[in-house]
Amino acid sequence: MSFDPSSLTYNTAGLIPCIAQDANSGEVLMMAWMNAESVAKTLETGKVTYWSRSRQAFWIKGESSGHSQQLVDLRVDCDQDCLLATVQQSGPACHTNRRSCFYTSVRDGVEVELMQPMT
Repeated sequence: MSFDPSSLTYNTAGLIPCIAQDANSGEVLMMAWMNAESVAKTLETGKVTYWSRSRQAFWIKGESSGHSQQLVDLRVDCDQDCLLATVQQSGPACHTNRRSCFYTSVRDGVEVELMQPMT
């Protein structure tokens, strides 16, 4: 049985959130949006492809930065309204040059920076 990306539950803008997780460490790297066509492109090419809401265009992770994501597995949650892409991440995942976009924590009401940009 083949997978049909149109079977997923998209929001009113036709998008579904996708969380990228490092396949080896389990570290959560980032969250971005996909539409049905970017899900299909990701599965077809193995290069994680998102939909840029600001540019209204496909965004192949690492296309300009070189910090690519190679798909290992694409998982669908129980409600079919969120995706989890396990990936092989090359370099930082965050546009701030950090390994993860989740580099701050709120502790005792204060935002704390957990990691510095990669050099």
